[in-house]
Amino acid sequence: MGARLPGVERTFFCLKPDAIEKGLIGEIISRIERKGLEIIALKLVRVTRDQAERLYEEHRGKPFYEGLVEYITSGPSIPMVVRGVNAIRLMRNLSGATDPSEALPGTIRGDYAPGSPPGATIRNLVHASDSKEKAEREIAIFFKEEEIVE
Repeated sequence: MGARLPGVERTFFCLKPDAIEKGLIGEIISRIERKGLEIIALKLVRVTRDQAERLYEEHRGKPFYEGLVEYITSGPSIPMVVRGVNAIRLMRNLSGATDPSEALPGTIRGDYAPGSPPGATIRNLVHASDSKEKAEREIAIFFKEEEIVE
């Protein structure tokens, strides 16, 4: 990573299979760009089980863990690296609450993610890193440094 302005950071963000199925790729990317953030890496992938387990490792052993892994490996996803001032916080705010039933209108999940029945795997369209440490770890799961255009 080169020299940066204060507050400029990069974060990991991923469109999950339901976002792709619903045809929301352009809409979500437009929201990121309208926020003044820059996408510096992006690719269409089928997330492997190994990648999914590493992405969700903090949830291993929880009742919903296997559902998370199955969900993100069920179809194509679009992982990306987003850069900008306060990018981690902005992407979390843009995404909305993890549970779509709690996400505010105007957020990705609030506008497009349906509620899930109790006990079902939450289909919440996107994943956004919640800290600098997680962002760097999650970026490394999907991207080599040379794939990131800084």
